[in-house]
Amino acid sequence: MNFGMPVLIELDSLESNCRLCRKLGLDFIELNMNFPEYQVQYFDAEKYSALKNEYGIYFTIHLSEKLDVSETDDFVRKGWLKSVAASIAFAKKTSCPIINMHMNHGIYITLPDEKVFVYEKRFDEYFESIVQFRHFCEMQIGAGDVKICIENTDGFTDFERKAIDYLLKSPVFCLTWDVGHSISNNEKDMEYLLANVSKLAHFHIHDGTRTEHGGKCHQELGKGEVNLESRIALARECNARCVIETKTVGALENSVAWLRSNGKID
Repeated sequence: MNFGMPVLIELDSLESNCRLCRKLGLDFIELNMNFPEYQVQYFDAEKYSALKNEYGIYFTIHLSEKLDVSETDDFVRKGWLKSVAASIAFAKKTSCPIINMHMNHGIYITLPDEKVFVYEKRFDEYFESIVQFRHFCEMQIGAGDVKICIENTDGFTDFERKAIDYLLKSPVFCLTWDVGHSISNNEKDMEYLLANVSKLAHFHIHDGTRTEHGGKCHQELGKGEVNLESRIALARECNARCVIETKTVGALENSVAWLRSNGKID
């Protein structure tokens, strides 16, 4: 099983992340498109391939958390799809096996006694955009060996679960279990994730605490309430990749040390 790290904001270059990845004996780096320097216009396949070869690692991609493939403004939606297409093309050229994405709840309207999600209220239009997105990704990936993994965040809505059910019928879509997000919202998505265990291909591993204890996540391993033994065992069973998704160099180093001391990594 492969373990990787996210790009870290305290490191000032991709190469410094690569050096740390090799120093810690990890297998890959997850590029974060929420950072300005990791946008598709800067994805130089030749440069990234050279770094892969030099440091003996590979890359996965985390799409922007703002991504909304169901955006109702057609100009904006086409822009997001263009970004996804460019990310897929880069992944194919550089043999990035995983593209990670979040679902977007969309806009909601706050009424006196309830919160109404526009995508839920206009579900037919929302679902049609999901159908188009699946077809679009299948066409872009073609025969390429790239999986788009949908990550749990703060709890999938009912309308999102219906959309994800449809996406998972495609061979190009899989799931990411973010175990820290999961614990911090009291495991809202665990039943759904376990019901689709055959589609788990990627994990974000970090520690955290339940809502009643502060609802924190992205803590270093061994410092929270996540059943790491169980989650890592399941990741191994699924032959999934694991990103150690802590946010600082120190927390990452301590987490790798925890994995080694507990026999989870060589």
